[in-house]
Amino acid sequence: MYEIGRLCVKLAGRDARKKCVIIDVLDNNYVMIDGQTRRRKCNINHLEPLDKVIKIKKNATHSEVKTILKKEGIAVVDTKPKKAKESPKKAKKTKEIKVEDTKEKKKIEKKATKPKKTVSKK
Repeated sequence: MYEIGRLCVKLAGRDARKKCVIIDVLDNNYVMIDGQTRRRKCNINHLEPLDKVIKIKKNATHSEVKTILKKEGIAVVDTKPKKAKESPKKAKKTKEIKVEDTKEKKKIEKKATKPKKTVSKK
């Protein structure tokens, strides 16, 4: 029932109601899936097998699965963005704080030179 290439619908989890293809049978209860879902190990109790069996090799890459599903009319959207070519990192610019207003300068100077209040004991 659950063989490599079997088209299924995921029933549980974040990827529920999305179509996937079995790309490897791990043991009696678990299979490796890929397709509209994330590529991961999945319990067969969380899958609903469909009638369609796709001819695919064991442990096929995501791009291979994507092209085969596209031929079947199932759209697969990549959730991870493609890595951009690494460009040399630019040094961050630091902002200089300039106090141009004379009133602000005086306030800053007063705070810096203001004597602390002392409490006298009587």
